[in-house]
Amino acid sequence: MSKIVNVKFDVKQYKYEKPFHITGSISSETKNVEVEVILESGAKGCGEAAPSFRVNGEKIEMLTALEAYVRDLLVGLDVRQYRKIFEITDKLFAVPSLKAAIQYAILDALGEETDIHVYQLLGGALKEIETDKTVGIDTIENRVREAKKIFDSGFRVIKIKVGENLKEDVEAMLEIYKVTKGAKYIVDANMGYTPKQAVEFAQQVYKAGIDIAVYEQPVVWSDIEGLKFVRFHVPFPVAADESAKTKFDVMRLIREEAVDYVNIKLMKSGISDALSIVELARSANLRLMIGCMSESSVGINQSVHFALGTGAFDFHDLDSHLMLQEPGFRGKFIQSGAKMIGY
Repeated sequence: MSKIVNVKFDVKQYKYEKPFHITGSISSETKNVEVEVILESGAKGCGEAAPSFRVNGEKIEMLTALEAYVRDLLVGLDVRQYRKIFEITDKLFAVPSLKAAIQYAILDALGEETDIHVYQLLGGALKEIETDKTVGIDTIENRVREAKKIFDSGFRVIKIKVGENLKEDVEAMLEIYKVTKGAKYIVDANMGYTPKQAVEFAQQVYKAGIDIAVYEQPVVWSDIEGLKFVRFHVPFPVAADESAKTKFDVMRLIREEAVDYVNIKLMKSGISDALSIVELARSANLRLMIGCMSESSVGINQSVHFALGTGAFDFHDLDSHLMLQEPGFRGKFIQSGAKMIGY
């Protein structure tokens, strides 16, 4: 009764509440692919792919073109042997967000079949986590206003996007600090700085007495030497995001001693590689955060259950669904302000 009898894709389009601006990119809407896995018992599992051309080189058309192929690949397989299915779907390395959606849908179907929550299938380490909320690139006044709104609504970890204008970024950081004292900050340049600019930003912020919990992807993804340079010249922990897509990327970052943190995103790695990265990080004493791209509540649900199951993360950057205009919340978790509680 646990064998797969059908796989369906469904394209969903969402508009952002307001344009989301990061270094080199402004998004007003997103198209995601929901993957439904149906078992012979009637149990169903659902996952979501949020493709990113900027990060993964994916386009929505690439994912939808694979529907028949994925169906042929999976029909007849038993979800109780999900590790075997993970090995098969690992071959979808050109479309990692689709790999993530399929792998989660497999676990979700197994969970429905066995009446076990996905986070419990993944280890059940935690019952709840706390997410940050993000301030995009904007005028200094708007950034400060948004940060204060986030802080006043109960979020105590604030993610701040920088990387397009060093002078304005420093000024914005100083002004945000004045109205959000007591918060922790994740600062994400999305590859926008040169190594020297990244160091200058950190030094100016540090001189102003501001602590940054995580300084994320300050330089271009391919510049591992630059990433390492920043790490050894700033007073804050440095994280890789775009530089850490697969377990092989993370192995290199560990060998090069290039970072303090890795930001795992299921849309970059799928669940199989993400599990490997967790173990690599634990072995190398590397810290972890978990992030997102443009997932709706369906896709964020995947990362919430992964984080609850593994208990591996210092920080959770799982707020994309809060930026989208969704007709209804469909995650299998309870959102209470910054808290996310599994069920």
